[in-house]
Amino acid sequence: MKKILISAVICILSTQIGTAQSECSKYYPLEDGASFQYTSYNGKGKLQGKTDYTVTNVSDSEGKTSATMQMKYQDHKGKEVMSSEYGFTCEGDVVKIDFQSLMNQQMMQQFAAVEIDVTGTDIELPNNLTVGQELADANVNIAADMGGMTMNMNVETINRKVEKKEMVSSPVGEFDCYVIYSENKTKMAMMGNKTFPSRIWLAEGIGMVKQESYNQKGKLTNSMVLTKLEK
Repeated sequence: MKKILISAVICILSTQIGTAQSECSKYYPLEDGASFQYTSYNGKGKLQGKTDYTVTNVSDSEGKTSATMQMKYQDHKGKEVMSSEYGFTCEGDVVKIDFQSLMNQQMMQQFAAVEIDVTGTDIELPNNLTVGQELADANVNIAADMGGMTMNMNVETINRKVEKKEMVSSPVGEFDCYVIYSENKTKMAMMGNKTFPSRIWLAEGIGMVKQESYNQKGKLTNSMVLTKLEK
């Protein structure tokens, strides 16, 4: 269960997703009903599962756009093993993911968490990206009481930087992308500290096209690619 929880947090923190946009955001979906799917593979290219996202509850107020992202994950056999939703806002030229909603009640119930406390900083992505640009760090701290046992976990997203631009092919098309590098540093009792580098490929008007995660030695451990898009 701990491994599933860690994977869920890292997945959301390291994946900046997007599709058809409002004027507020270039890289996040802010159109009600927009949906898209990512297919996941392990380091050897074997299918692991698929994640479906749907944008809901889009609203505009006083120059700020808010929305909810619904997420469902199914394994390689097509069985749904996790569902969640989280909020995000776009104001000015920055999009923020609500760190508290990353671990909402619905998601935690699936992990049998009796009591949960979440703190941290929102994940930010500016609209205007340039090669060499450094992006703000983010972190989520989770304390969960699971039937008398308390689990404390911290996930930091650090060293975020726009590395380069390059063309990327996917089943839904070929896109000119910014490549963003980051490191997800996890701290958890009895498991020690681990750092997992990752890269995402972002295309304007589409959002994330591809994502890769690596182990501490830099070897590819899993990847995701955009396989379905409906605007």
